[in-house]
Amino acid sequence: MADAVIEIVGPDELPLIVDLYNRIFRPIKDVAAFRRRYLGRHNVLQMIARVRDEPVGFFLGFELKPDTFFAWYYGVLPEYRRLGIGQQLLEAVHAWARQHDYEWVRFECQNAHRALMHLALQHGYDIVGLRWDSGIGDNLIIFEKNLTDDTN
Repeated sequence: MADAVIEIVGPDELPLIVDLYNRIFRPIKDVAAFRRRYLGRHNVLQMIARVRDEPVGFFLGFELKPDTFFAWYYGVLPEYRRLGIGQQLLEAVHAWARQHDYEWVRFECQNAHRALMHLALQHGYDIVGLRWDSGIGDNLIIFEKNLTDDTN
């Protein structure tokens, strides 16, 4: 298991996060696309996971509603997967959300991202719905976790 350092970063680190995003996901996006998504969002959270000072993963999220935090993107570079970094990011997000009085964390996941689905289920997330995303032409599975439930 990798011992990643998870750090909360500010807006100046968005270009690094976008670089990580583009090394993991398709289609690629530019910084402006992320800034547009943040417009009007409350409590934007950006985290970077580092191993030996090298950025290897990231998290992006924001408030969906006053009691619910939306985990917009989790990502770990392929060569650093299966080392527990995704789990460390997930746990850091949960800790931050609890500190900020959120009761729920929600995210959406494509069926193809099985590792994230397994991780979510192992950490007490429930599948609460399905949503068609016309941008990707596929269904997204909606996961939600009650942070006030101390079992996970």
